[in-house]
Amino acid sequence: MAGATIIRMIVAKYNLTEKQALRDFYESATGASLSDDETGLYGQSPLYILGLYIEEKETQLDC
Repeated sequence: MAGATIIRMIVAKYNLTEKQALRDFYESATGASLSDDETGLYGQSPLYILGLYIEEKETQLDC
């Protein structure tokens, strides 16, 4: 499942617990888009989705 792979990659990149990574991802705009069938994001690779998530997080830090 792509979601589990994405969460494992977030855990590794940000040194979070699985619970923290799940919460952060599913509270993000990227996580919301993944859950929305109309975006088609569910059909993308986990690495692509991770890239969107990282970009979102970095943009938030710049503000």
